[in-house]
Amino acid sequence: MRLRVGRRAHADDSPADSASNNPAERAARTERARSEMVAGQLRRRGIRDERVLEAMATTPREQFVPNVPASLAYDDRALPIDAGQTISQPYMVGRMTELLRVKPGGRVLEIGTGSGYQAAVLARLGAKVTSIERLPDLAETARAALREVGIEGVDVRVGDGSVGEPEGAPWDGIVVTAAAPAVPDALREQLAEGARLVIPVGPRFQQDLVVVERRGPNDWQEWSDGAVVFVPLVGEAGWSD
Repeated sequence: MRLRVGRRAHADDSPADSASNNPAERAARTERARSEMVAGQLRRRGIRDERVLEAMATTPREQFVPNVPASLAYDDRALPIDAGQTISQPYMVGRMTELLRVKPGGRVLEIGTGSGYQAAVLARLGAKVTSIERLPDLAETARAALREVGIEGVDVRVGDGSVGEPEGAPWDGIVVTAAAPAVPDALREQLAEGARLVIPVGPRFQQDLVVVERRGPNDWQEWSDGAVVFVPLVGEAGWSD
């Protein structure tokens, strides 16, 4: 069984030097890498939503991993960001976004801003994103990255995302980029009818990517999309540390 890798705690991954100092060459190489990512990592593995593919084809992932060479930004793996965290591998970002079924104008809650890349992809789809990050420095870095690439419609807040954001509920979608020991009741309750929650659930070192769909006031259906590995969701409704 192959595990899909999400945001993992960073152990040791040192960036390499860029192969060229020519801006035009770097830009062309980065564009090729992005196109190859979409074709080889997303479309080939079954991502079918053309809107998701287009969003990821036009979102500069390299801008969200400033300490990693642009030549590595589109590798098929999680990459290090600040605070010992990582940005999820491209396929995982695409799959979670596809499962969420984002509609233009939809109000989406993201738990775990991280680098800001997942929020950027959601915003490219026309979603109005509220993103909760528990680490203030990481939240500020994500805000700066989103501004740098011209992404609007993302409100990054600092707080305990494990309990959601009641003041904005009900949400048209909730995506959690860290693993909870169980699906938090607060997140279930904050879903709008017809909306989905996508969240890794399980022990610290291996989880299931769980999809929860609210089909009525007291009716939630859930299923697993497969095995994954994510950094723990820390908070009141998550892990203690």
